[in-house]
Amino acid sequence: MRFSERKGYIEVSKVIQTESVSEELRNLVWSILYEILWTQPYFKPSPQTVSAYDHSYGKKTIGNFSKYLWLNYFKKPIDSRPLVAVETFQIIRNHFFKCKWFEFYDLLEFILNYYENDELNNLVNSCFERELSGYKFICGQITDITDKQEIEMLENALADKDFPNVKAHLQRALELLSDRKNPDYRNSIKESISAVESIAKEIAQTPKAELGDALKEIDKQGKLHGAMKKAFLNLYGYTSDANGIRHALMEESNLAADDAKFFLLACTSFINYLKAKM
Repeated sequence: MRFSERKGYIEVSKVIQTESVSEELRNLVWSILYEILWTQPYFKPSPQTVSAYDHSYGKKTIGNFSKYLWLNYFKKPIDSRPLVAVETFQIIRNHFFKCKWFEFYDLLEFILNYYENDELNNLVNSCFERELSGYKFICGQITDITDKQEIEMLENALADKDFPNVKAHLQRALELLSDRKNPDYRNSIKESISAVESIAKEIAQTPKAELGDALKEIDKQGKLHGAMKKAFLNLYGYTSDANGIRHALMEESNLAADDAKFFLLACTSFINYLKAKM
């Protein structure tokens, strides 16, 4: 992880990608498209002068795909399409790497729906998860799984200097989640929960209490709705049981980036809720 990421000098929105596409994500997705779709014998464009006007609609050749793309995505006249397949392929590649972030998702959604390849869909979603994209391809659509408000909420929490311990735990949770080479989802979740525990102890004025006891004390003070307390205690319980995070750390749990991201955002939201009750 780079120094700027470790020290929190990169915006959360650049870590969890909602209105941007990193170079790494474009490279990964393109490589998958190329390997799955365009290196098979009748998909791969030939370097020779081969006509792109392929009328054998039974095969999803690069020629047929480019024709469909020209008419239905670019919406250009068909006679403006290059006659040489490899030139058409290069135009698609250039657009993929140079287009704006939302156009990237438009084009990718178009490609995935054209080819209807479950293996391809799963691999693209794996890339999204690995690079912490705020989107996922579900039922023919690239759908938001993280919204702008959640990102702003986390950025505001990290900018709050009044609770340095809370900030430190949240920052560490984000670091562990965003390490592309060696992510640590288990300890990211632990740090997110610890951030909640830290703010709860400050509000309850019980510095040695665990989260459950601190929340009960806040509840007694009339600062916490009973249903909210119960909901978060259940979430805390998940991370404390035999299959959870804080207990039996030697045992492996089936954790993914989505789990760690959910806890980071859920815990941040709860922290902001508790701050409002002070």
